[in-house]
Amino acid sequence: MPSLKSFMLFLLLSILSCLISFATAADPAYRYHICSNGTTFARNSTYQSNLNLLLSSLPSTASGNNAFSTGFFNTTVGQDPNRVYGMFLCRGDLTTSSCQDCVNFATRNATQRCPLEKELIIWYDECLLRYSNQPISNPDRSRVVSMWNSQNITTDPAKFNNLVGSLMNELATQAADNPRKFATRKENYTAFQTLYGLVQCTPDLSSSDCNVCLLDAISRLPGCCSGKQGGRVLYPSCNVRYEVYPFYNESNIAAPAPPPVLLGPPPPGSVTEPKGKIGISSSTIIEIVTPISVLAVLFVTVFCFLRRRAKKKYNAVPEGNADNEITTLESLQFDLGTIELATNRFSTDNKLGEGGFGEVYKGVLPNGEEIAVKRLSKNSGQGAEEFKNEVVLVAKLQHRNLVRLLGFCLEGEEKILVYEFVPNKSLDYFLYDPKKQEQLNWSKRYKIIGGMARGILYLHEDSRLRIIHRDLKASNILLDADMNPKISDFGMARIFGVDQTQGNTSRIVGTFGYMSPEYAMHGQFSVKSDVYSFGVLVLEIITGKKNSDFYQTNGAGDLLSYAWKHWRDGTPMELLDSTLRDSYSRNEVIHCIHVGLLCVQEDPAERPSMATVVLMLNSFSVTLPSPQQPALFFSSRTERIMSMKDIEYTDTSTSKSNMPWSVDEAPITEVYPR
Repeated sequence: MPSLKSFMLFLLLSILSCLISFATAADPAYRYHICSNGTTFARNSTYQSNLNLLLSSLPSTASGNNAFSTGFFNTTVGQDPNRVYGMFLCRGDLTTSSCQDCVNFATRNATQRCPLEKELIIWYDECLLRYSNQPISNPDRSRVVSMWNSQNITTDPAKFNNLVGSLMNELATQAADNPRKFATRKENYTAFQTLYGLVQCTPDLSSSDCNVCLLDAISRLPGCCSGKQGGRVLYPSCNVRYEVYPFYNESNIAAPAPPPVLLGPPPPGSVTEPKGKIGISSSTIIEIVTPISVLAVLFVTVFCFLRRRAKKKYNAVPEGNADNEITTLESLQFDLGTIELATNRFSTDNKLGEGGFGEVYKGVLPNGEEIAVKRLSKNSGQGAEEFKNEVVLVAKLQHRNLVRLLGFCLEGEEKILVYEFVPNKSLDYFLYDPKKQEQLNWSKRYKIIGGMARGILYLHEDSRLRIIHRDLKASNILLDADMNPKISDFGMARIFGVDQTQGNTSRIVGTFGYMSPEYAMHGQFSVKSDVYSFGVLVLEIITGKKNSDFYQTNGAGDLLSYAWKHWRDGTPMELLDSTLRDSYSRNEVIHCIHVGLLCVQEDPAERPSMATVVLMLNSFSVTLPSPQQPALFFSSRTERIMSMKDIEYTDTSTSKSNMPWSVDEAPITEVYPR
């Protein structure tokens, strides 16, 4: 029956073609990436050479170690301080070739995502790739990404959520005891809907560490994905995911047992042979098989289409916006015992400083991570719910030039904030000290100016919420180990709506000397208020002098009038800090003075936006407008004090309240880590 055989072969090839066309993809499905630890490398540096070597050799090195068959591998390239640590983790159901394809693609794509950053974590549906200039610690739950399917469960969502919880918890236990640290399972939800779950840890985790990591990830699912048809939580060391369609390859997880081998002839009646002309004709077979085959092809096509459609509806956290991570209170909360242990019960030996809102202590968590602990004073005046809401808000602000909130503690009367530890204190610690000024050469000062600008731009335009800081000053610019600036202290910040351009208040907050005139005199604040403060900071960094104390120097009324006089007279280099006379870039100095004066112009409309400021600082080819005279709205310290006599003050730098130089209001919890 050649015609029947030809038809059946055609049918089989059609079905296989359909399956292959939908089951294979040109590239792995990208989900999210983080370039994170705040350090960068120079082009053509030793670190870049080591990184390129790691990325180019990782696939071949892993192949030689049979790592693609296990789906996990880590390695290093180079020597300290330019050593690069790298690893990958493939989803546990992938074939060796699929794992290798994903890793090959990821290594080619990595430096496009993070061109000059020393650290990268990038997630695909099929694999994770990671590299860093620091040893890759496990377990690592320092970074988290939550994602969810946009489609809702319409039939009894509460029951579905309970099923998700029980299924994922069982999988966590199963994976922790599995050498590959991987488990999948499915459960029937309704007669027409099945729930599929998958959990995985990096295989180098212990059973207990894997279980803790997975349970932590599972605890985040209700916050992001309640009632959704799919959801996932991604940590560097573990991940969890559920869907209502089979998103993993079941055949690669539990291969069916081979059929038993028959020893001897088959039992009687097991094979039926046609006798004579008894049987079904070939035409009848074709008439029966054809509609069934057409239905089978249609079924496979529709199934693959719907599966792809479901994947396209999956909402990933937008690329590059780490502030959109789903942050829940449970994931941020520390217990008081952990904080007391980390700070040696708030020992005076661990104390870093004290301000009007509380004391700051250095601490070390059990995993060795250094933290800054802000213990708010009992009379801070903020309720528990407001405190928790503001913690979640500040935690969503994630940028290399902002101090990162790690969590909080709220027990009894204790209100505690936990931040990353920034070792080099604040800018004012170096800038205003004649002996320490020399540690800030021009290269470092120029880097600080650029970092501050990027951090403020993030607050104004790039974060999900538009934040007006309102208290930018040298003591609120912290410096990390590489002297990168990190903006801190959001205690006076205000949130603007997307379309809001200006706010008004009858209670002035901030620090005089950095306040814009429209805000200090009339309570009008906007993004241009922060631009003004930034301009003052730029001039302070260039001169090494404090604006609010400048009336004592050379008889000048303030730093701005002094800077304007030299700019107008054509002697801008006279402003430069005398400790920088031996090593600096004249063009960069004059360029920064120009930008600083543009930022402190009296009319807010004439001041550039932070986006324009960043552009100006990054390009010397941009033609800058001529600055207008700065806002010189106070001529003496006496007039300054008298003009503000009706305003309520609270000094934020000490516990006293009798110095009329800083005033306070706290709509966002104040931060001051060290």
